[in-house]
Amino acid sequence: MKNNPVKEISTALGAGLIAGLAGTAAITISQMIEMKITKRKASDAPTKAVAKVLDIKPVNKGEKAKVAQEIHWTYGTAWGAVRGLLSLVGLTGSPATVAHFAGVWGTGLVMLPSLDIAPPITEEKPKAIAIDVLHHAVYAAAAGLVFDAIMEKDLW
Repeated sequence: MKNNPVKEISTALGAGLIAGLAGTAAITISQMIEMKITKRKASDAPTKAVAKVLDIKPVNKGEKAKVAQEIHWTYGTAWGAVRGLLSLVGLTGSPATVAHFAGVWGTGLVMLPSLDIAPPITEEKPKAIAIDVLHHAVYAAAAGLVFDAIMEKDLW
């Protein structure tokens, strides 16, 4: 079947979700390494954001870390769909990876301060900004590599 829009959309979204999962694994590893080096504790931003947006909270404090991880993996995997959608509008390869990075990182820059979870970037220390950029670049690069590999091999 040539020019089947449903197949093209579902392929792009499916490959995007797989790429988002890979990107989330990569950013998780990146953050774990960085936290060991810097002695930084895990962020509670995911649970705070969901608590504010959906008006829900973890049942107890022991569940907070688990819920944060579930949100982290769901959010990162879902952003992979955006990588798939970029391919549908003709944006592929490195330009798509850069656009994906800009979308993911930019959303956080706007969303977290608007929810009063994090200060605006203008109030962040350069080191914190650099670390955040690095982690999100790792995510976007991994997601882009996986997405491009899937689509190049026409695994669908």
